[in-house]
Amino acid sequence: MAYAVLLCLAGAGLAVWAATRTWSVEVTVRPVPLPALREGRTGVGLVPWVPALALVALAGGGAVLATRGRVRRLLGALLLALGAAVAAGGGYGLVVETGGEPSRQWPALCLVGGVLIGLGGLLTLLRGHRWPAMGARYERPVRGAPATSAPAAERAGPVTGRRTVEAWDALDRGEDPTAG
Repeated sequence: MAYAVLLCLAGAGLAVWAATRTWSVEVTVRPVPLPALREGRTGVGLVPWVPALALVALAGGGAVLATRGRVRRLLGALLLALGAAVAAGGGYGLVVETGGEPSRQWPALCLVGGVLIGLGGLLTLLRGHRWPAMGARYERPVRGAPATSAPAAERAGPVTGRRTVEAWDALDRGEDPTAG
């Protein structure tokens, strides 16, 4: 699981970083006394969906930790698709004619980031259902379940109505309202 999460996070970070770099420089020649005008175009300007999808993949990489079972496998499929889209954006940046001096290393790094996201998604899709899930320690207990393993505060039931005021008063006095 750690490899899948790290692949997704590293790929998304690399893709966002590479998309914000200058992918091409457009040179406009001006009359003789004026110097040529150089205008840089970043990957965000050329393929605006790439950093957006990479940020979604970044969130998806974190969501791998919080999901389990079928939802995790669906998330793996989504990450695989996001990685393909980010890689396609990097590939597009490699082959498109921008009319200026192209810089090929940034689209290539974006393509590599998309491949890393896709690998993390593929790993999650294929093996994610077997990985451990987050602990259920903080999940709400099921009604009607035996209360033997629950802490004393949960066995007592919710504090409502008049008991709520009494619990706060006990806390004000420095007493533990759940004890006893």
